[in-house]
Amino acid sequence: MSIELRHLRCFLAIAEESSVTRAARRLHLTQPAVSRSLAALEKYVGTRLVDRSTHHLALTTEGRVFRDKAAAAVAAFDDALDPSGLRRRPLRLGHAWSALGPYTTPLLRRWEREHPETPLELLRIDDRTAGLARGEVDAAVLRGPVEVAGLVTEPLFTEARVAAVTSDGPLAALPRVTLADLASGPVLVNEVSGVTTLDLWPEGARPVGTVTVTNTDDWLAAIAAGRGAGVSVASTAELHPHPGVTFRPLPDAPPVPVLLAHRPALAHPALPHLIALARELTRGV
Repeated sequence: MSIELRHLRCFLAIAEESSVTRAARRLHLTQPAVSRSLAALEKYVGTRLVDRSTHHLALTTEGRVFRDKAAAAVAAFDDALDPSGLRRRPLRLGHAWSALGPYTTPLLRRWEREHPETPLELLRIDDRTAGLARGEVDAAVLRGPVEVAGLVTEPLFTEARVAAVTSDGPLAALPRVTLADLASGPVLVNEVSGVTTLDLWPEGARPVGTVTVTNTDDWLAAIAAGRGAGVSVASTAELHPHPGVTFRPLPDAPPVPVLLAHRPALAHPALPHLIALARELTRGV
């Protein structure tokens, strides 16, 4: 036998009405049906919850304790299914680095002004899908191709690539850098959330070696320490400045697509508004 929500509702009605008859009337059920629900609940928990020895029903000591727990359980269930409650739940937007680049601050300001009832939380998560595939966020800003099943992607804009080089190294003195320039030394590769692989270079002209890291902070620290150069997007230079790293244009590298991704199932009610606002800001609509 399993206990269902109806058993808890019957018990709470009895507790509030101190009468099976009045509880049945309130729930639009028959008196025998309410009595059976109470008996089934008591059998399941293994103790009497209602004292029937007096003229008016009263809760036992165990019944009073159980009433509080049952009320909390029913309230949590009702709250979970309340559409207005869902609209108040924060909308979590993940990103691995740089978020929406130059559009990040305008997005946050517009959202707070136009949707004050739904907080927008920006979460940096070092993961290829910025936590989206694991269910940690409701939507995510992703860069580069996404090869994860079950995600819906909305192309927003493209970003030019830049080279990140050691500030006191020879490449920092150049006005712009080429892929061939970078190939003369090791290249930093973020294996977790980065978009740079050796496929960016033509076969036969690839870097002499790679140094792997797992997040943007370690990537910047390794470049500043002279362990190699890196390739990223323009917004990285704006949002992640580092005193030991100099960013230079990388004109012969293809741009990187920036996408807004989400899962079609269990979508946040405010997600369509986020998609619409991201489109407007990034496309100038």
